[in-house]
Amino acid sequence: MSLLRQRKPAILVLEDGSVFPGRVFAGGGEVLGEVVFNTGMTGYQEVLTDPSYKGQIVAMTYPLVGNTGINPEDMESAGIHLEGFIVREYQDRPSNWRADRSLKDFLEANGKIGVEGIDTRALTRRLRLDGAMKGILTTETSDTALLLERVKAHPGLVGRDLVREVSCRETYLWQDGRPQELPPDLPADPRRFRVVVVDCGVKYNILRHLEARGCQVLVVPAAATGEEILAWKPDGILFSNGPGDPAALPYIVDAARLVLGQVPVFGICLGHQILGQAAGGRTAKLKFGHHGINQPVKNHRTGRIEITSQNHGFIVVPDSLTGSREATHDNLNDTTSEGLSYEDRQAFSVQYHPEAAPGPHDAAYLFDRFVESMTARRKAP
Repeated sequence: MSLLRQRKPAILVLEDGSVFPGRVFAGGGEVLGEVVFNTGMTGYQEVLTDPSYKGQIVAMTYPLVGNTGINPEDMESAGIHLEGFIVREYQDRPSNWRADRSLKDFLEANGKIGVEGIDTRALTRRLRLDGAMKGILTTETSDTALLLERVKAHPGLVGRDLVREVSCRETYLWQDGRPQELPPDLPADPRRFRVVVVDCGVKYNILRHLEARGCQVLVVPAAATGEEILAWKPDGILFSNGPGDPAALPYIVDAARLVLGQVPVFGICLGHQILGQAAGGRTAKLKFGHHGINQPVKNHRTGRIEITSQNHGFIVVPDSLTGSREATHDNLNDTTSEGLSYEDRQAFSVQYHPEAAPGPHDAAYLFDRFVESMTARRKAP
């Protein structure tokens, strides 16, 4: 009997009653979450370690996953944050010179379930037509009526603050490509810009980009108040990506509202939604979200099309914003807002991920723009 046939059965049940059978290849047990699909052909390690996927069960649309294994260089956080991982076919023998373990080993070391054999094309079609849904992934029972009852009782993402579950607990220094304990007395360096990153679920590659541009990077918990952020005397402030419903984060919005106009501010993904609310706007949930590394975005300032990495289920509604702002980027697939600038408040933000990881590097110039805005402020009389 083949190894595939020996694997334990697993089942995915969506809130509309759809049932998708499969086989477990890593871990086991039962998890609930919002089920979404990711269209990236590569980068599953970065997907797994992206804190923005907290509360979600992720299905990869690319049919073969696991063939590049896991390596220490491509981590986007210290561990795995999604609830469960679904693939069409799992490859247990990685072939990559950087790999030091298999996807199966990585999932199990983090207590996560991995399931293969599910018809990911049918699942993706269902989610595209009917929208992202709550789901339950389990190896414990095949009683679909019981599972449907459990999934319908699950709260989902709307109205939930998941940032508190992924944000750091203490302020730390990002230096030499890794988090480091904050020294008792951290002197300012006049040759470098001090950037305070508000950790709503930050990806490491954001911090890598800032350090590569010579910035001194301090990462503070999402619960930090505006006064606490400004007490670090930053040259610039970045509000990071993160999971869950942006409307459930009034304490971060309050902090953003206080710091806007004080120093240059950059928002990425959830940070874009935070700044939008701080500017008087509101957010809305997308039908099935944008999760992948091939989303076309038009830059209205240059007229160029950028291919971008994206991972979000909510958007800023531009017409709800008050005051002066410029719509700088739009998604060419569905025309949703992808970038806003608030020149009178020294702030700008994008809904996508300019740090990539995984994904193209078309938008890395935004980190240069952030540094340029800090340079301009320092030179101003």
